[in-house]
Amino acid sequence: MNWVLVAAVFFVVWWVLLFAVLPFSLRTQEEDDDVTLGTVKSAPRGPHVLRAMLRTTIVTLALFAVWFVAVEYMGLGLQSIPRIVPDFGEQ
Repeated sequence: MNWVLVAAVFFVVWWVLLFAVLPFSLRTQEEDDDVTLGTVKSAPRGPHVLRAMLRTTIVTLALFAVWFVAVEYMGLGLQSIPRIVPDFGEQ
């Protein structure tokens, strides 16, 4: 498999999962009863980007490992997906 393709797939999966993981374990200023003047109550309490990036990387590595094993070692690909729509041209 081309390593540029592998890196591109990893980056796309990581980027999508980053936005899925960002809200997890997020605490607002209102929940901590420590609202900073000039901010809204629903603003996040402290930075948590590094933890979110770490969680994103771990989840992406796990999903990517499953994908890589399925494609490289089991030989699965787009041709392995069964047809959902029948082919009406071969009657």
